[in-house]
Amino acid sequence: HVQLVESGGGSVQPGGSLRLTCGASGHTYSSNCMGWFRQAPGKEREGVAAIDGGGNTVLANSMKGRFTISKDNAGNTLYLQMNSLKPEDTAMYYCAMVPVVVVPATCVAMMPRDFGYWGQGTQVTVS
Repeated sequence: HVQLVESGGGSVQPGGSLRLTCGASGHTYSSNCMGWFRQAPGKEREGVAAIDGGGNTVLANSMKGRFTISKDNAGNTLYLQMNSLKPEDTAMYYCAMVPVVVVPATCVAMMPRDFGYWGQGTQVTVS
């Protein structure tokens, strides 16, 4: 069973930075697609960024140039570096993992239904 635990959220002013961390434990696989999602009150969960087993990454359009996703070589820790934060980035941020190895296109699509493991989330507030 995989457990994902996020940390690093908080409150920052517009233009500030935060680094989110997701620690994975249990049966984890470096070849699995992992990603970050976010959900603001009254809105659907949306994909922020994902990274596949080969290290290929994808970012949602509104995050390009501001956010960076990365992971350690063992695949046990996932990061999201967030710079130039805006009030519209305020949301609960979730770490997630696809439970099986998938083709890169599936990882890139960042469909929540494909990610079987989820963390509890960490709140990011920009104001």
